[in-house]
Amino acid sequence: MYSRTPDIRPFTSPFAVELLTQAQLEALKDGTLRLLNEVGVRFPSQRALAIFADHGAQVDWETEIVRIPPDLVRKAMSTAPRSFVLGGREKRFDLLLDGSCSYLCTDGTGVHVVDLETREMRPSRKADVAMMARVCDALPLISFYWPMVSAQDCGLTAPLHQCHAGLTNTLKHVRGGMTVPPHLAPYVVEMAKVVAGSTETFRKRPPICANICTITPLAQDAHGIETALTYAEAGIPTSFMAMPTMGSTAPATPLGALAVGDAEVVSGMVLLQLAHPGAPVLHSILVSLMEPRTGGYVSSVPVFWSMMAAQLAHAWNVPSLGGARVSGDAPDIGWQSGWQGGFGSALIPLCGSEITGLLGLLGSAMILCPEQVILDYEICRFAYDVLHGFEFDEADMAFDVIKGVGPGGHFLAQRHTRSHIRDFRLSPLLGQKDPDGNLRAPREVALEEFKRLKATHYPQPLPQETLAELDRILAAAEHEVERIAG
Repeated sequence: MYSRTPDIRPFTSPFAVELLTQAQLEALKDGTLRLLNEVGVRFPSQRALAIFADHGAQVDWETEIVRIPPDLVRKAMSTAPRSFVLGGREKRFDLLLDGSCSYLCTDGTGVHVVDLETREMRPSRKADVAMMARVCDALPLISFYWPMVSAQDCGLTAPLHQCHAGLTNTLKHVRGGMTVPPHLAPYVVEMAKVVAGSTETFRKRPPICANICTITPLAQDAHGIETALTYAEAGIPTSFMAMPTMGSTAPATPLGALAVGDAEVVSGMVLLQLAHPGAPVLHSILVSLMEPRTGGYVSSVPVFWSMMAAQLAHAWNVPSLGGARVSGDAPDIGWQSGWQGGFGSALIPLCGSEITGLLGLLGSAMILCPEQVILDYEICRFAYDVLHGFEFDEADMAFDVIKGVGPGGHFLAQRHTRSHIRDFRLSPLLGQKDPDGNLRAPREVALEEFKRLKATHYPQPLPQETLAELDRILAAAEHEVERIAG
């Protein structure tokens, strides 16, 4: 028997904050245009270079650096759609990216897992991707499943298996497209089309989107660009994600890092618009900091540049992925993971990003500890309740009840108290006691809840013929890898 997947709950907020003025946004955009025109971006793809050359960009075929004139950037970006739909298995899970609300997303793609039973850290597997998809399917605030870890037991076809594990274990939209060897990208497209059921549905409500990471500073990945062109031609929405690190791969200032990241992201979006005008694209910049004492990576820093990145996406008139990140750098569950998660969740209603949150991982998105997704979810649920839980009603002033009790009384026996005391949601992770009356740690309760969902929640499966076709596609992709390797 399968379980009914609850309806998703997007964040809607009247409190979105615009940190940058219109003039400041234009200055950032002008900086991007200047970088693209005067410095350029490296595109190690003959196909991409030819597209740029055909449209009047300055292409250095030897260095593979493309310089794009401002007018060409503006013309190409004018064809990028401001809004589009990311499809779910059912329409009630469709995500309309038009700026009216924010959808909570899991983080990805880690490589280590704290095993649910042994509690020892090990490399991630396809079964972990499937397990997390199934548990997240039961959590209504999570609207968008980004495979949280990688299928390291599946070799070169790991990204296809991650897509498969997502599509077969949740009814929600799946980030199923990643950078793969170019000859494998058509198999990802074929899997998405099979799940959509028809070409028309696939185009209107694609069940997967793709993410292509740039190489900071000012370069694209060869396989990433080839893959992105294949996805765009098919109609799969694609985000370009820049991850500039201040002090190493980007200037040691937030605005400098944003400028570098924006040039990378915009150059990728321009390519897709030149090749396939109207291709749905998302803008994503995740700025980090080089730890100056160790050279390490710090993703959680107390500056609001993630919100600036969301504003910058909207200034280019495309949806944003990012804006707030609940996952942090803590190596284990504790004080650090708590404050980073709390700070990130507080930004969700402020940033206005269409896809946001990026929750559930530790160690700078490298480590999956299963109960962390429950802890992060509860933090986000608190932010959601604060945002959505109040409507002003004069009757709630309860004047007659106060008058009846009068000075020095109490409200314990009042019918009004019995009617309303349960209106307030208290966290199920707090105040729990063991049989001896001792308070239980929230982490222990979260682990118990995770195991309960894993044991009891089974979303409606895809039809058998669809599952069989997906298996056939995976087998064909694996055969293709063997053929090329051997």
